[in-house]
Amino acid sequence: MYDKNTTEELINAGLVAGLGAGIATSFAVSKGQHPAIALAITIVAALFAVICRQYDLI
Repeated sequence: MYDKNTTEELINAGLVAGLGAGIATSFAVSKGQHPAIALAITIVAALFAVICRQYDLI
């Protein structure tokens, strides 16, 4: 049967969310935000996207 939540889809969800958050946080770093905070925000966004994709919330 068709498996909707393949590993590839989870990786894609994490990459897309990570790239989007990375663009926003790189702008924030250029305005003075600490890079560690920006990295944490990017990682949390990617993990949240993967979790939401795993449980079909998005």
